[in-house]
Amino acid sequence: MSLIDNINKAFDHRIRLGIMSVLMVNDYADFKMLKELLGATDGNLASHAKALEKEEYIKVEKQFIGRKPNTRYSATKLGKLQFKKHIDALEKLIGK
Repeated sequence: MSLIDNINKAFDHRIRLGIMSVLMVNDYADFKMLKELLGATDGNLASHAKALEKEEYIKVEKQFIGRKPNTRYSATKLGKLQFKKHIDALEKLIGK
């Protein structure tokens, strides 16, 4: 198996890398927090989050806080494992 095999296409966009990076160091993050941290538009963030959810790398919880809808994201065990493999492969590739 080569290094390239562990590079995961699911993380090939800066927004997805950003979502996973935030969720690796936080138990969860809500939509507003991710949007501000990543400088993403609503639609862009939503579509990239949906792609990660489809791979089962993140879990999405929708709830209401008071009368306001709130969407909260957390990394799954699978997501954390795959992201770590991806980062390790990138580090090896660049010779770190």
